[in-house]
Amino acid sequence: MTTVSQQRLSAPGKWAVIILTALILLAFVPSAVMKLIHHPAATEGFAKMGVPPEAIVPIGIVELLCLAIYLIPRTTVLGTLLVTGYLGGATLANIIGRSDFIHALVVGLLVWVAAWLRVPELRRLIPIRK
Repeated sequence: MTTVSQQRLSAPGKWAVIILTALILLAFVPSAVMKLIHHPAATEGFAKMGVPPEAIVPIGIVELLCLAIYLIPRTTVLGTLLVTGYLGGATLANIIGRSDFIHALVVGLLVWVAAWLRVPELRRLIPIRK
């Protein structure tokens, strides 16, 4: 009998991971870049929430660091937790700012689904029953 940690993903599972990871990158990279270059949309949004301009670049750096840790196979689980925390803060800020918070929740769900597919131990800890 094969244990969950020895199971490999099927071809459709591998494609699902690739697609989910691409969607996650599409959500995080432009967001972080907008913070790093002080794009007007980012600075106005943060100003509306009362975040000082000097905090925007560090927030973008944290966003990229969490994403990088998530993308490294050996640190995917830690990265998943860090990205979840980051998105929790984004959700709270968006709720307080009366802006779209569903986006952060959906991205968080994608992060967890991709991690669940990528990490066999997560599939063992969080089994999906048929």
